Amino acid sequence: ARQGRLPTGQAVITTGGNLKARYVIHTVGPVWHGGSGNEAELLRSSYHECLKLATENKLASISFPSISTGAYGYPVDEAAGVAVSTVVSFLKEQSTSLRHVVFVLFDSRTHQSYCSALRSYLNRSEE
Repeated sequence: ARQGRLPTGQAVITTGGNLKARYVIHTVGPVWHGGSGNEAELLRSSYHECLKLATENKLASISFPSISTGAYGYPVDEAAGVAVSTVVSFLKEQSTSLRHVVFVLFDSRTHQSYCSALRSYLNRSEE
């Protein structure tokens, strides 16, 4: 509440309160409108801004859900590709304190999509 309304694609860090985590990074992913509303770039920004905040605060690990794929209706296969490519690119290109990035996924279908996205990303980078 103190931060105000968070725009889509941005992120903010707060203390973890009573959670075991010291911090919580909040982000707002895009609502899916068929792909014509800059959704991929906004989703990429959501992940990137979280990673940037984690690095700025010298965090060693971060966990992500599958942002925007629930009530916001983003197709899981497409979201997985954006998530994986954004995270791997950030880790390769930035100097960061992060040592662990975990995707905490709701079901086996989502898990398969993320595994497939990672395989596709790795195959592209080997070419």
